[in-house]
Amino acid sequence: MQVPAQVEYERASSVDHALTLLARYAPGARILAGGHSLIPMMKLRLAQPEVLIDINRITGLRYIEQTAGQLRIGALARHADLLASQAAGDHFAILHDAERVIADPVVRNWGTIGGSLCQADPSEDLSAAFAALKGSMIIHGPDGSREVSARAFHTGPYETVVGPAEMLTEIRLPIRPNCGSAYVKVARRAGDWPIGAAGVAVRLEGDLIADVGIGLTAVGAAHFVAAEAEAFLHGRVAGEEAFAGAGEIAAEHCNPASDQRGPADYKRHLVRELTTRMLRVAVRRARGLDLETSAS
Repeated sequence: MQVPAQVEYERASSVDHALTLLARYAPGARILAGGHSLIPMMKLRLAQPEVLIDINRITGLRYIEQTAGQLRIGALARHADLLASQAAGDHFAILHDAERVIADPVVRNWGTIGGSLCQADPSEDLSAAFAALKGSMIIHGPDGSREVSARAFHTGPYETVVGPAEMLTEIRLPIRPNCGSAYVKVARRAGDWPIGAAGVAVRLEGDLIADVGIGLTAVGAAHFVAAEAEAFLHGRVAGEEAFAGAGEIAAEHCNPASDQRGPADYKRHLVRELTTRMLRVAVRRARGLDLETSAS
């Protein structure tokens, strides 16, 4: 039976209290939110924190609200909250696409958005979605708060810019007109980690692509982003030629590893096809033409 190592437990009553506890026990403390990623790693002794700081009793961190031209998501919002949010679905269909294929109802009802992002698993779905949307993360620490681009948030596998005495409190997404987005993943079974996945967000000016974000997961894309494919698309006519070209570039510049989920060549093929397909869906949604409820 897998059993975690000995660990102390503290319960935070506020963000300030959590920061005080983190500072007191750093660097041996870890925040406990949903726990669906951290606890399994502790059982395998891949993570051995000295102290768990439970933040589930902190009020004011579980919300999804539209304000000041942004969608703001509290770090303690659950996956099920995001899937149920009309504002998220209306403005960022990519988030509903992604949430429908994350794990199972048990995980979605308790797992948190902030916890998923801070886990920084290379195969995590929402990291690619938020990277495509070019969102930003609000991080609180002893010296106040700071805002970090979603694209700079992850520094490597299981690593983020959040310091040992800091915590992620909010995710912000800019709401802009003439935008569409979509996400799809290929997995061995429903709710599993992806073999490969792609998320796309586009903003159109007439027939031209004025802005685009392409997020990739499980395929070794730096910061979950296909930057070279984005640069290729900027200012081009939103059509099949541009979509196919971007898919080729995304596949060329990712760095998948061969593993139990498939060989690297197959994963590159997935990147090419999924990027092309999601560009097509995102553009249709930006034009108000796609009435489907899912990109898959």
